[in-house]
Amino acid sequence: MTQDLHALLGDLVIANRILAHEGVLDDFGHVAVRHPGRADRFFLSRSRSPELVSRDDLLEFDLDGVAVNPQGLRPYLESVLHARIFAARPDVQATVHHHCPAVLPFTVAEVPLRPVFHMASVLGGPVPVWDSRDGFGDTNMLIDDIPRADSLAAALGQGTSVLLRNHGATCAAHSLPAVVFVCVRMKDNAELQARAAALGTPRFLTEGETKLTSAMLMGERPLDRAWSYWRARAGFGGI
Repeated sequence: MTQDLHALLGDLVIANRILAHEGVLDDFGHVAVRHPGRADRFFLSRSRSPELVSRDDLLEFDLDGVAVNPQGLRPYLESVLHARIFAARPDVQATVHHHCPAVLPFTVAEVPLRPVFHMASVLGGPVPVWDSRDGFGDTNMLIDDIPRADSLAAALGQGTSVLLRNHGATCAAHSLPAVVFVCVRMKDNAELQARAAALGTPRFLTEGETKLTSAMLMGERPLDRAWSYWRARAGFGGI
């Protein structure tokens, strides 16, 4: 195992803990990261609540969502969700699936989730909503097979985020710090947009503001600052 991979897997554990601490993940939800040396592989915890994930829980998967060496551990039922996004998006290095309570109303009401403050520009504009019924009728609402996972990946397109009707959200980005940033800012934006709507008609970021600000925030310096802050809040400061 290279040191880079060792460090990356440590960050994967920390990303789980950060998102749990920030209220994005609870007993369910999961975080995945692509193998730095093999684009056709990625890492994801076994089926375990994110706040409890440790290094020993991490498993390696192929792009069909099959564990390479499960070691007797049970994977998440939605491992294939991450696999097919990695397959469809070579630029994506990290993914998150969550059911953040602040975001869920936007998967239920016909109100688009749109950036209302600069930090949420990373959502990329109105977040698309994927409805499993459109292609698959009534299901168990999990993304637990390749056809549904491919359909969700298509709905994500080239963006960073997609909502799942009456279910949750999936986020994707070029690194673990970046995808954590997108998830936390999605939560923040959902809360602020709902508050603004209670006061009147919200003012949203323009398309140009969204593009320019997102490009800046996804840079190394802002992400390093945010990642260090969230690490410390989750109890990993100075490690």
